[in-house]
Amino acid sequence: MLSTPTAMAAEHPGYERLAREIYSLFSAPAPPFLYVTDPVSPRTTAAVVNSVLSSMARSSDASSRVYHAQINAVACFNARILYDTVLNQLAGWQVEWGAGCTNWAGDDEQRWNENLDGFIHGLKAVHSFIRRENTPGSNKGKSKQTEADPATDIGQIVLVIERAERLPDQMSDLLVPLTRLAELVMSDVPWENIRPPFGASPDPYYVDVLPLNKEDLLRRLDSTFHAVSSQSQHTNVVNPYHPSLRPLYSQFLSVLVDSCSYVQDPNELQYIAAARWPGFVKPILDAHNDRVDEEDVDMDGADEPGLMPPSEHVRMRLIRIFKPSFKTALEILYPRLDHATSWAALNGPEENLLAKPASQTQPIPDPGEVEVDDGRIADLPRMSKFILVAAYLASTNPHTSDVRMFGRAVDEKKRKRRSHKSSAKSGTTKAPQRVLGPNSFPLDRLIAILGALLEENDVDQRLPAPEYLIPGEHTDMEIARVGIYNTIIELSDIGLLHRTSTAEKLDGPPTFKCGISYKMTSALAQQLDIPLDDLLWDPA
Repeated sequence: MLSTPTAMAAEHPGYERLAREIYSLFSAPAPPFLYVTDPVSPRTTAAVVNSVLSSMARSSDASSRVYHAQINAVACFNARILYDTVLNQLAGWQVEWGAGCTNWAGDDEQRWNENLDGFIHGLKAVHSFIRRENTPGSNKGKSKQTEADPATDIGQIVLVIERAERLPDQMSDLLVPLTRLAELVMSDVPWENIRPPFGASPDPYYVDVLPLNKEDLLRRLDSTFHAVSSQSQHTNVVNPYHPSLRPLYSQFLSVLVDSCSYVQDPNELQYIAAARWPGFVKPILDAHNDRVDEEDVDMDGADEPGLMPPSEHVRMRLIRIFKPSFKTALEILYPRLDHATSWAALNGPEENLLAKPASQTQPIPDPGEVEVDDGRIADLPRMSKFILVAAYLASTNPHTSDVRMFGRAVDEKKRKRRSHKSSAKSGTTKAPQRVLGPNSFPLDRLIAILGALLEENDVDQRLPAPEYLIPGEHTDMEIARVGIYNTIIELSDIGLLHRTSTAEKLDGPPTFKCGISYKMTSALAQQLDIPLDDLLWDPA
């Protein structure tokens, strides 16, 4: 039974407009050539289109059915694979290893993958096969003695191509013939970028998929909770997707979307949600299990206590603890080589997290608060330690105080730290910056502070270099080396520096935040004989 357009659109939160448009286009004879562009999440768009067309293929009216084959131009990297994949999907043929991996050959047992002409004949053969299969009283065997009425309307046959931008590079000779078939093409590249020259292809019907706004994005992410929860309802074990946790999951998603507002792909956000949600809800599940053990209740009996949603105080406390880790997971888990569930099991929170006082609760490790042990610090190269100390100074000191540090090397004397006097009018004292958290700083400021530290604390450790005659020339050469920039990237990859600007951004220098605490920076400064407190603007 064919679903109504409203019910079909409701199955795809955030993509209702696309679902209705595809349904309306194929409810009647569709345009000969459609081109769908989604620059943000083409995989999600492909799944929505496949779902709509698959639903239309189950229509009770044979004349309104849509039989489609959906292929990926990346997987079908040559013409023969493309031909066989299309015909196998349209005929419903399953390639089996035990049967010799044979492709669909039709009643004539022919091969349709030799060339484009053979593929066109194969499409005609599969069209006749579909008509016989869907005509009552027709012969569905291999014998052609009884044929279906050629006038019988079996609906439409559609070819859907994902990642169509690969066609010009891999099969340029097929691009024009395919655009002249009744097909649907999806890509994240505009049609103008792959259009064949000299007007060889017709102009398509354009379908542009816009990025989801926050409301639609939250609805789509939240819809997956019901699907996962329904699969685990048959078990008696309380799990992270218990129906009672649905309101908490919605609030969790809202914080996640706000923290990663620069990400618009719902698949990326869904991956991060799957990686962080089990750890986020684990303290609540542990508290529930402890309560059950204390009450000595039979878990298999009817008196099993239900999972109560957490209080508002617990919700806000969990959000405060886990919020810094959302961006961490987004960066660490890229590319998506690890399974989200496996990563969540290995990166869960500490035991009895909610049982500790709020003042003793430490946030989940994130690039701004990464703590490393002494062994890991000892293994760092000397230049890496200088860079981390310079990064801490850049994150803690105001940029207006840098002249004091640079002036020491020029005047060959140390200036005293600025004395702070409490204001009698305000009656309050501002908390030091190292308590408030690190500030972001540009790369050129980090390099400048690094040069000042090297000039004051590393000159005696260098090998003799008589070719450098001007004071500070050797330091300028050291901080201009490519190895310095490679070291900064490596420190950012392991979480000791946190890059706050996107890697693809070209305008302006990249910005970072320090990823270690004052205690760790002090240990590094002692190893390098750097007077850290004299360099801090407000060391209190």
